[in-house]
Amino acid sequence: MIELLAPAQTLEHGIAAINCGADAVYIGASAFGARKNAPNSLEDIKTLVNYAHQFNVKIYVTINTILKDDELKEAQKLINELYKIGVDAIIVQDMGLLNIELPPIPIFASTQCNNRDLEKIKFFENIGIKRVILARELSIEQIRNICQNTNLEVETFIHGALCVSYSGQCYLSASIGWRSANRGECAQPCRKTYSLIDKKTGKYIKKDAHLLCLKDFNGSKHIKALIDAGVTSFKIEGRLKDVNYVKNTVLYYRQLIDQIAPKSSSGKIIADFTPDINKTFNRGYTDYFLEKRKLIHNFISPKFTGESIGKVKSSNENYFTLDNKTVINKQDGLCYIENDTVKGFLVNNVMDGKIYPNKKIKLPVNTMIYRNIDTEFNQKLTNSKTKRVLEVSLKIDTNKKTICAKDTENNEYIMNFDYDETANNSEKMKDTFIQQFKKTGNTNIEFTDIEFVSDTMPFLKIAELNKIRRNLCEKILYERVKNYKGTKQESIKPSKYPQEELDYHANVFNKEAKKFYEKCGCTVKEYAPEYTNDFRSKELMRTKHCLKFALGKCRANEEWLLEDSEHKKYQLIFDCKNCEMVIKNL
Repeated sequence: MIELLAPAQTLEHGIAAINCGADAVYIGASAFGARKNAPNSLEDIKTLVNYAHQFNVKIYVTINTILKDDELKEAQKLINELYKIGVDAIIVQDMGLLNIELPPIPIFASTQCNNRDLEKIKFFENIGIKRVILARELSIEQIRNICQNTNLEVETFIHGALCVSYSGQCYLSASIGWRSANRGECAQPCRKTYSLIDKKTGKYIKKDAHLLCLKDFNGSKHIKALIDAGVTSFKIEGRLKDVNYVKNTVLYYRQLIDQIAPKSSSGKIIADFTPDINKTFNRGYTDYFLEKRKLIHNFISPKFTGESIGKVKSSNENYFTLDNKTVINKQDGLCYIENDTVKGFLVNNVMDGKIYPNKKIKLPVNTMIYRNIDTEFNQKLTNSKTKRVLEVSLKIDTNKKTICAKDTENNEYIMNFDYDETANNSEKMKDTFIQQFKKTGNTNIEFTDIEFVSDTMPFLKIAELNKIRRNLCEKILYERVKNYKGTKQESIKPSKYPQEELDYHANVFNKEAKKFYEKCGCTVKEYAPEYTNDFRSKELMRTKHCLKFALGKCRANEEWLLEDSEHKKYQLIFDCKNCEMVIKNL
């Protein structure tokens, strides 16, 4: 079975993800998550866990930052609390957590661990980690090789924003303003503008463009190939995205995966909208390196331009028309690109094919128009009542005064009920039973087949039947949560690490991490840059995004510098053998 893993910024996001078909949800706790701006209380996480476990959906919590020595005890306490409330796994980056006493909660190696080669994945298997989350930069063949040579659960990203750097290997944000990506505080400098300079001549090759900005990942066309390669879980990125993003992307991938493989959770999804990922925030889509190297950048803007809806046919400063009959609604957000800059406006009115912007604007004929706010679609998502239900059959034995409920996984739930009178019209009473038991309303139960074992029917008032139905629904959901069985983490056992010496790229930030690596046969030569606050002459980023390739100058024997908007310059190193680019402090 294949797992669809969804992001949750809050409890609301998590419940929406489950209702739309997620098999698992990952969420941040009160601290130590790689998205510091998406914290959640233990109370909210517990509520989410209980809701999820009704459907055999799993909840994973991110503890995937590097930790200071004095934070380890707090993290240990938090993990113990997460274990007590039934969280299914924690996602970690800091190896110091593997050297302290933890409850037997499954541990996943975050993509922040830079998981991109088989030797590293085998190391995690040898020490007893349950799952690895692979680097986004891998091809299907590389993923296949890893899956075929390990027994670990393998998780890959399938959709969402891309970090331009290998995850866990970006120090650019920390070097600029002490906001460390490895501490959950990334300031996203990759989405800002830069200029490219020829080091020899000092001339600008490209000026004030979003040179480090990538498109968003969309691997939807490769789901079957990835399943065949051995992937266990498909992860949607987006713990900072709004709830409509979660609804739309989760249902989209749920419907795709359902055509290929059974889901790993329970329940039927009853949807009231048709998902369309082109209407949800993206910077243009790329399938990255799944098949082959290709252009992956978006130099124009890190903003959402949206779907193209047509070209300008005619225009004046008050209105314009399009060359097609695309339906445009009031308050839709439209935009266009002028001199490599995205400019936008809202729609005030639409009459007789004429679109009236909320500001005076003269658009040249043939200008491509994009829609980045589809008011009607967004309203459907906001008002969506999409829900997840457990289909349950009933066998009612009025002689024994019992109701036997059975779900699609053959779990049985027995409930007794009582009555004093028998009905004069048994057939009519059966119809009343059926009608009232079908009224499950906002619960997550749907009673399907209802069978009566005996012909004699009790006389029960509708209010009494409704109470029996409510009690039965509560019993089923309560017992599903109570009987939910998670997995346990075996003790972590140090094993030989693929490297003998570790520099700052290992992100060692505390004494326990150092001790753990030493148990694994490593010498830690250097702590993380965040520990020393020394970024001089260091690689600030290593990336598969190459500016020479992007600009069609792969063979150019030139030295280039990258300059930010504050005129700070960085050295660019091109590792052509590995098709990688390095940004280094001068």
